[in-house]
Amino acid sequence: MSNNAAIVEISQAASQFRSSIVLQADSKYIDVKSILGLFTTLVGGHSYELHVHGPDAEEAKAAMAAVFAKHDLNITVLGD
Repeated sequence: MSNNAAIVEISQAASQFRSSIVLQADSKYIDVKSILGLFTTLVGGHSYELHVHGPDAEEAKAAMAAVFAKHDLNITVLGD
């Protein structure tokens, strides 16, 4: 897996939504729309929680889960 490709794709997918999409990795919270934040946080083999809140949260959760799965990243998607 090219981590760079995963990061760009995750950020681009997140940017399509108005909802807040925040990645929790241990005690760090990263705005998924921030490529720089993802670069410093996203490491294969970890498990992450994704917090999605906003007007299009259902669509955002489905899209983000698909992108993370495509790159074999272990994610639990949480919402309201």
